[in-house]
Amino acid sequence: MRSSYVTAAQASLISCHACHQLSRIPAKRTHGEAICPRCEAHIHLRKPNSLSRTWALLIAAYILYIPANLLPVMTVISFGQGEADTILSGVKELIHAGMLPIALVVFFASIVVPVTKLVVLTYLLLSVQYRSQWRPRERTVLYRITEVVGRWSMIDIFMISILIALVKLEAVATIEPGMGAISFAAVVIITMFAAMGFDPRLIWDNMKEKR
Repeated sequence: MRSSYVTAAQASLISCHACHQLSRIPAKRTHGEAICPRCEAHIHLRKPNSLSRTWALLIAAYILYIPANLLPVMTVISFGQGEADTILSGVKELIHAGMLPIALVVFFASIVVPVTKLVVLTYLLLSVQYRSQWRPRERTVLYRITEVVGRWSMIDIFMISILIALVKLEAVATIEPGMGAISFAAVVIITMFAAMGFDPRLIWDNMKEKR
């Protein structure tokens, strides 16, 4: 059975990136640019340079993810002695300390979520560039899930901040954030911008060629 797909652009409709107002094409134009009738933001049929901007951000995230895992995330100094911990060594220490649930949360948020998000965005970019027509609805849902879940990969950074505050209140040790934490925070922020820069409507544009 053939499936028929009609995009908003084919139906002469355009969606605002800011307020999601759906308007007829052409909308109100100022100096040749389409303007949203509700919030007056500039609107486009597709996000300008979506693929190139997303690729640039994604490559930067891949590069920063290396020091994020190799460099210390934090250093705990107690009674003059300090030990630097990376993400994985911190997970191991939490397991040895009997805090398995916290270790699993940190591992999931710091390893599983970022890697999955990088892989999914890479797959979506390649599928669009190679004009894949395979399951566009499922790929769109996959993008939406990735966009939402990716924000939770900052959990361990929040945990470090809370731990630093608690330790300083007790005055028993000093915890200093390392370059790994900064690199990891940069990875999360960059991948969030990469997900925001990707236009999932490009997935459906390839369906125009389907017969």
